[in-house]
Amino acid sequence: MPRTTRRTFLKNTALGSATLALASTLQAQTAPAVRTALAKPPRQPNVLLLWTDQHRADTMPYANNPVIKTPTFSKLAAQSFVFPGARCTQPVCTPSRGSIMTGLWPHAHGSVQNNIPLRSDAKCLAEMLPAGYATAYMGKWHLGSEITAQHGFNEWVSIEDGIYRDYYANPEDRKRRSSYHSYLLKNGFPPDEVEKDTKAALYSRTMAAAMAEPFTKAHFLANEAERFLRERRDGAPFFLSVNTLEPHPPTYGPLNGFYDPATMPTGPAFAQPPADDAAGLVRRTYQRIHEEGYKNHPTQTRDDWKRIRANYYGLITMVDNAFARILRALEASGEADNTIIVYTSDHGEMAGDHCLMQKSVFYDQATNIPLMIHVPWISRSQVRLDGPISQIDLVPTILDLMGANVPAHLQGRSRAGVLRDSKTWKQDDIVVEWHGEDFKEEDGRSLVTTDGWKLNLYRGNTPELYDLNTDPGELHNLVRVAKHSDRVRRLTNQLRAWQVAQQDSIPLAG
Repeated sequence: MPRTTRRTFLKNTALGSATLALASTLQAQTAPAVRTALAKPPRQPNVLLLWTDQHRADTMPYANNPVIKTPTFSKLAAQSFVFPGARCTQPVCTPSRGSIMTGLWPHAHGSVQNNIPLRSDAKCLAEMLPAGYATAYMGKWHLGSEITAQHGFNEWVSIEDGIYRDYYANPEDRKRRSSYHSYLLKNGFPPDEVEKDTKAALYSRTMAAAMAEPFTKAHFLANEAERFLRERRDGAPFFLSVNTLEPHPPTYGPLNGFYDPATMPTGPAFAQPPADDAAGLVRRTYQRIHEEGYKNHPTQTRDDWKRIRANYYGLITMVDNAFARILRALEASGEADNTIIVYTSDHGEMAGDHCLMQKSVFYDQATNIPLMIHVPWISRSQVRLDGPISQIDLVPTILDLMGANVPAHLQGRSRAGVLRDSKTWKQDDIVVEWHGEDFKEEDGRSLVTTDGWKLNLYRGNTPELYDLNTDPGELHNLVRVAKHSDRVRRLTNQLRAWQVAQQDSIPLAG
């Protein structure tokens, strides 16, 4: 490793001041001034889909978070339609990503658990575009081979190597390395682990997380997105999708120390063990974390959980810094007035609520995700649309905003009409799926209503009913309270009717 590169790496590992200074400098850079909306797109519109892995909604600027510093998200939110009540289709990576790409429910596109490749006949958004689009996918995929261009994307920039390689359909793909791997080699960083069976030299996620900010996966993707936008000189419209791994664990990075754990905002469920009648998956996950800790993070005290949450906030700010570069490159390209910008995430993060980490549960912290849509020819001011909305509607909405055909097989519906006239906004009850990975009795469906109730039904576990109006932390299961029996019956029938309409056949116990 060259001396200067090694010095940078070592300084970052010790969380040196240079990295934190870089973060402050990036945050201080301003976005272009707000302009008035256009009557229509100047040309066939572009789409820039920015998304992350594991970003919980209460860290977004429209959630009035008093601590987190995300100037890029704040400026984008000020010019976008924002959806505080947005939910993913399933709170785990592969199924949710499949829905974001295809506009189909997990039970329909088939990738119902992590590492089940998306079927070749499950068309992605890039395959539904009108002819002539330049298409590029950059970042984590988690729907099959990480390093092979597929599903309508012509350009492919990859960041993942290790843990997904066992699931590649083509064994030859295991001989290849990600774009990020090549980038680190070029910059003088030797791989830190060797794969047991193939003896392949790889970079672990833990090493990537310990890099100085300019060498992280998020900023590598910003480099590639900037390049893509600089090269757009042929007049062809583009669809660019950029997905960062961060703020997904490892829950540490170059901005550890940027936030004081003592200042972390917390809610009623923070550092509180789940109730005795919580779902089996919740109880087992809690027990494992309580006994073993979480990936070398102590989890025994409230201060332990605050420290993890502070690290998580640092990862979100780092992503914000990287996305600032991409949006500046879009402005410099001259295409900003002609580009739909979407920001979202595949699912949320528990970050200490109910003493849990990650996702895979129906709690709002895992299912409630960011969603912002910027359409410069409709509005350049923030329009807030409260109430539940599902990511299942994202693909048809984008296609409709582009003026493209919306295929009849899509299971969501376009909300473009609402963006054109927000007075027509009508909230809908929405459903979130869960397909158990190890225990089939945990297969479940969650119904979130417009009046603030949530009913969770499972194949074999005890049902759950929460009043999100009075119990936002979901601490008190009301399903056996006599005065709510009519509500439970009505919502159960509604959820089963949804299953019939969506050809969802898993049995749910009432």
